[in-house]
Formats: sequence, C-alpha cells, structure tokens
Amino acid sequence: MTLYESGENYLETILILKERIGRVRSIDVAGELGFSKPSVSRAIGILKKDGLVTTDSDGFLELTPSGLRHASSVYDRHKVIAGYLNTVLGVDRAVALEDACRIEHVISEESFSKMKEKMKIDK
Repeated sequence: MTLYESGENYLETILILKERIGRVRSIDVAGELGFSKPSVSRAIGILKKDGLVTTDSDGFLELTPSGLRHASSVYDRHKVIAGYLNTVLGVDRAVALEDACRIEHVISEESFSKMKEKMKIDK
C-alpha cells in the first residue's frame, strides 16, 4: 500500500499525541495540525478504510498494527533527519524540525540508512 504524505502525517500525529496525552480523538488531531474537524474526519475515514486506524465506541482513535508500523517509520525518519540536520550539519533546531517534516516523506531508504548510520542510531 502506498501511503501519501498527508496520510503519513495523520498517522504520525496520532502516534505523537498518544505518547503525549494517551487517548486521542479526531478533535485532538485537528487541533494539533490546525485543520478543520470535517477535514480530519474525512482523512480518518480513509485511514480506517485502509485498515490503518480504528475508533472505539467513545470515538478514540487507535492505530492498527499496520498503522503503528507506518506511523513509527515516519516518526523515526523525522527524528533521525532532524537530528542529522541539527547535529551533523549545524542547522538551527527549529529549521531542522520543519525541514524534516518535508524530507521524511520523500527520502530514499538508502539515504535514510546512511544518515542513520552516520548518526550511529540502530534501527
């Protein structure tokens, strides 16, 4: 399954919010991303259809095992790329974080592996 950048961003945001606040609802995702509730609801519907997210009877979002794998992969790329830009290249931390948000979706596995190796981070 090919996941688009927006879908990856939603999954990553759900993962980050779960780590930060525990239980996550669509409204939390909307607030974090600055999107409207209807936009987030549509996106969550697509992620549910793709088997990446479920919701419980109280409306809390859960990542499926596949969704968790995708989210973790994107978040890992984000952290490594931001760290590389900041610590190896000396890019300002705020700029590195912003750039990592864009790069994480298009970087090749080869480049990412080399970056991770350079940072001496085990996969």
